Amino acid sequence: MSQQMLLLTVVSMWLFAGYFLAEATYFNHHMYNRYRAFNHPANMDNQLPPEVPVVTEAVAPRPVNFSRTFYGIMFDAGSTGTRIHIYRFIQKDPVELPVLDHEMYHAVKPGLSAYADKPDVGGETIRQLLKVAKKTIPKEEWIQTPVVLKATAGLRLLPQEKAKALLDEVKEIFDDSPFFVPNNSVTIMNGTNEGVLAWVTVNFLTGHLYTKTRKTVGILDLGGGSTQITFLPKLKKTVLSAPPDYIAKINMFNNTYALYTHSYLGNGLIAGRLATLGALGADGLDWKVFRSSCLPKKYREDWSFGGLTYKIGGTPDGYAGYKLCYQEVMRVVKGIVHQPFEVKGSSIFYAFSYYYDRAVESGLIDGSRGGTVEVRDFKKRAKEVCNKMTKYRPISPFLCMDMTYITCLLKEGFGFKDTTVLQLTKKVNNVETSWALGAIFDHFHNLNIH
Repeated sequence: MSQQMLLLTVVSMWLFAGYFLAEATYFNHHMYNRYRAFNHPANMDNQLPPEVPVVTEAVAPRPVNFSRTFYGIMFDAGSTGTRIHIYRFIQKDPVELPVLDHEMYHAVKPGLSAYADKPDVGGETIRQLLKVAKKTIPKEEWIQTPVVLKATAGLRLLPQEKAKALLDEVKEIFDDSPFFVPNNSVTIMNGTNEGVLAWVTVNFLTGHLYTKTRKTVGILDLGGGSTQITFLPKLKKTVLSAPPDYIAKINMFNNTYALYTHSYLGNGLIAGRLATLGALGADGLDWKVFRSSCLPKKYREDWSFGGLTYKIGGTPDGYAGYKLCYQEVMRVVKGIVHQPFEVKGSSIFYAFSYYYDRAVESGLIDGSRGGTVEVRDFKKRAKEVCNKMTKYRPISPFLCMDMTYITCLLKEGFGFKDTTVLQLTKKVNNVETSWALGAIFDHFHNLNIH
């Protein structure tokens, strides 16, 4: 049996227990109660809007030879885009285990937070993505396929009333859809769960969660509004020296894992740009120009993020380049990010999202395969990009700032050594390396994160 099939089979063993229980529940209750049985209390996420009871008409029981295929839909409402993940699990034979068969992924830009003042327009992006789900999932499976949306830093950064209006709109769209809408189907996910569920995804897909050695890999996720670090500490000193709320426990496979995890809201890549420019929370956006030596000298542009537009530019009469850029970025990172004791060791971390994207754009790795780099490779390429901004400007005028920010975040922020190995990847076994798969697991089986 190939390593990938072995991995997917073992992963599915756990899911099968939840799915088998769901089938048994179905024959005693209505179909909607089968999925509701897996919805744990809302103690994990920032619940906006409040829980709305789901009422679904009873349907006739299915025959004993139940469907060979079942699906799950997870929306990732991020700060720079909204993504839909459609997972298909196959039960090939009643006496065999189901397997994670396929993931369909699609994304739209900008993110929901860009529609803070126009929630109805933001809702249209959700409708468009639901059309993808309708095309992907057979019609007869719609009524029993759960649809869930979890929002991240983009909505966390919005005023509560605006975030609620957006999520209310999404909930109405879900209720009008032909899919099953569980309790608490539309929520803002807290940062801790974002990091933990991304760690679950990567360690499931790499096969680390069912080994007796408890050897796992850490994860580094860099979004637009926030960044996460999560790993399983090997040393007690790491746990004892960490702030109490940086340790989260998760129960899986009859094991409890005490993870070091934290999400830094406002330290994502795009938020980091605003902070470097001095534009985060600033006023006078109609006339003020925010400048940085991280941008090409003659660069000038109107740039939008989170529903606001900023006038930004380089320093035409000053200096530009890596050294000055690093000093600017240092003010954003230094002293804000906690340095876990253990990261100065030899642990391997999987890094994705903007870590991966910028490494591809700067030529550090191949976009089709990903690759393994060391932290010092980011520093070396950041210097090259910043000192040759004219060459790299067609790719992105922000590339110098972004690469410098990543370098500074890794070295001055988290405290990684130059030789720390980073596995840059977008997918593992053709599944996206995000928290979405971990969130589907959590939906079908309470992982009890606390």
